[in-house]
Amino acid sequence: MKPKKVTWPQARAFSVHLLTASGSFLAFLSLVAASEERWTAMFWWLGLALFVDGIDGPIARKLEVKEILPTWSGELLDNIIDYVTYVLIPAFALYQSGFMGEGLSFLSGAIIVVSSAIYYADTGMKTKENFFKGFPVVWNMVVFTLFVIEPGQWVSFAVVVIAGILTFVPMNFLHPVRVVRLRNINLPMTLIWCAFGGVALWQAMDASEWVKIGIAISGIYLFFIGGVMQFFPKLGGEPAIETEKD
Repeated sequence: MKPKKVTWPQARAFSVHLLTASGSFLAFLSLVAASEERWTAMFWWLGLALFVDGIDGPIARKLEVKEILPTWSGELLDNIIDYVTYVLIPAFALYQSGFMGEGLSFLSGAIIVVSSAIYYADTGMKTKENFFKGFPVVWNMVVFTLFVIEPGQWVSFAVVVIAGILTFVPMNFLHPVRVVRLRNINLPMTLIWCAFGGVALWQAMDASEWVKIGIAISGIYLFFIGGVMQFFPKLGGEPAIETEKD
């Protein structure tokens, strides 16, 4: 059989899948750093993986990857890598660090990996307005916040338990890019959280008090604003529904 010629659009579309797949290598580097208890390096690699995860979707939609390569599932590839970077590595970091005590750290890791696995199996995790339905298992951000703020083992454990429970509660959580309402506030707030996080990493996780406060305030806002907008459905204007999928 004569081999099929690969077209430029196909090669370009496949390169987007390679970009997504590069997150797996970043996850590997992060896991190596976590195993060696180099927490700053671990979170730097996770931050890069989060950046890749943030840009590959818009690029894929722009290049119509799904239509050009229908037999390759970018969504499945993305979910596999997300489970590792958002869930497994943060859970391992909690356990490996032991800063919540051996028992609570192990139990927290179990709560994170099991609740998240069930969440990823839910095909209805997004609302029509592109909110996440239930806590969207962004444990990389939660665990990073706990590492920086160091609120104590019982407060940290309470945060894990509450977030694990909210995974199964029909409360809306923000997608800072895809949700149109209040995007002019929510997206800058997300960037502010990232900026404070970058400073914390630059300070080798020994963050200044003002950095801890900034991460806490912006993080609490991002955690709860989806529920507030759900309770006030006209906040920020009439709901604008995007039909495109990640």
